[in-house]
Amino acid sequence: QVQLVESGGGLVQAGGSLRLSCAASGTIFFSIMAMGWYRQAPGKQRDLVAQITSAGSTNYADSVKGRFTISRDNAKNTMYLQMNSLKPEDTAVYYCNGGGGVFPEDYWGQGTQVTVSS
Repeated sequence: QVQLVESGGGLVQAGGSLRLSCAASGTIFFSIMAMGWYRQAPGKQRDLVAQITSAGSTNYADSVKGRFTISRDNAKNTMYLQMNSLKPEDTAVYYCNGGGGVFPEDYWGQGTQVTVSS
């Protein structure tokens, strides 16, 4: 069973930085998983933040372009989200997602809280 575990969330002041990690286990096919970060603020829907394909192509929500960078290390079965110039509106629970290709379903992590104070 594929498991995704996020880490790296926390409390940071506006303008600060955080790096989130998503570690995958239970599969030898991480390198072909399409991966992404989503976030959900209180009372709002879960929205896409950034995606990275197995080939390394990336896509970002307009609200984070130029501030966030998604990456992956297939040797470590881990995906990252480097978040710079954080704003209070970035406050949310951040979720890791993976799937596609040979995988029969999408997988989600449990989420990690990011809080940006003004």
